[in-house]
Amino acid sequence: MLTQLLVTWVVNGLSLWLISKLPLGVTLDGFGTALWTALALGLLNALVRPILWLLSLPLTILTLGLFTFVINAIIFGLAASLVEGFKLKNWLSALIAPIVLGLINSVLFQILQTPAAG
Repeated sequence: MLTQLLVTWVVNGLSLWLISKLPLGVTLDGFGTALWTALALGLLNALVRPILWLLSLPLTILTLGLFTFVINAIIFGLAASLVEGFKLKNWLSALIAPIVLGLINSVLFQILQTPAAG
């Protein structure tokens, strides 16, 4: 279990580092910052996301779930404000980067044949 947690953390860090190399407006100072950002995103997803989801449930239902993308952008923005060396160019970067992160994570976990922690 601990091994899978560490693998998930490193894969998320690698995915974030790869995203910073794409023209998405995401800037990371290095791989170490990517690992800290992955840790911050994990903690924010575990602690803050459920609260945001519950508070925005009527809006999420009204938009047929599309407001979830906004929640992801908020979490990404919070991580950028917490982790020094992790910057987002604008709100569009915060909206697109989590989608790309999910896609890259899916590919990397498929290559590793490790189920994604969810």
